[in-house]
Amino acid sequence: MTLLSVAQMNSQNDIEANFIIIESLIQQSQEQGASLIVLPENFVCFAAGKQRETAEQFESIQKRLENLAHQYQIWIVAGTLPCPFRPDGSIITDGRVRTTSLCISPEQTEARYDKIHLFDVQVGDAVGGYQESRFFEPGTELVVANSPFGNIGLMVCYDLRFPEMSLFLRQRGAHILTAPAAFTYTTGEMHWQLLLQARGMDSQCQVLGAAQQGWHGEKRQTWGHAAATDSRGRLLARVDEPGAQLITVPFDISEQREIRASMPLLEHRKLINF
Repeated sequence: MTLLSVAQMNSQNDIEANFIIIESLIQQSQEQGASLIVLPENFVCFAAGKQRETAEQFESIQKRLENLAHQYQIWIVAGTLPCPFRPDGSIITDGRVRTTSLCISPEQTEARYDKIHLFDVQVGDAVGGYQESRFFEPGTELVVANSPFGNIGLMVCYDLRFPEMSLFLRQRGAHILTAPAAFTYTTGEMHWQLLLQARGMDSQCQVLGAAQQGWHGEKRQTWGHAAATDSRGRLLARVDEPGAQLITVPFDISEQREIRASMPLLEHRKLINF
């Protein structure tokens, strides 16, 4: 059995202040015996209009995270960072960046996933409308990272609303799905826990939903409630307190194999054209 940690944060626009909290959460996770910690979306800087500025520090931030993973001998799914270049190294020339989630082992960065589904929606909150595609270029590739405790399918926030993505990650060998997020308070209250449980149920993967919580500036409020579900979609643990918090849950890959064998959903799945 492996222990896996999920973080909740209230990140602001001060990178150094956020890093103090990040290291504290990583240290807590390591002390609890976890093999992995998942950080939320925008964990290192949560500030409208600062994406490009933060993206210019992408490689130095990545190196700091690699050093922390090595220091604490823990795997880190580094929520999301804005990145000014694509996985092939080509620069994004139209001023946008990519929303990038890194999977880092104690030795090196093992995988990079660029968020595919962008949040272009109208929400009944103080912000009103969101148009991520103005500032971010979508990714195009699904990513599964191999680890000693199971294969990790990388997702981000809005990706949770597209069940076919979790199913494709399962088909590619995923045992665990990570979902760093910054759900709005309005949409999170309605759907956050439901989506985590649904993706666990239909993919038969353990789902780790790291979350931003609270106010970020004067208008943006996130729901929080970082949570983890098992491979049946049952809620294992959830954060109900504000601010920086950590939950650590068990993952048993042998139990997951039994769940999948007793209800072989992938084998039974039929693609029907109506």
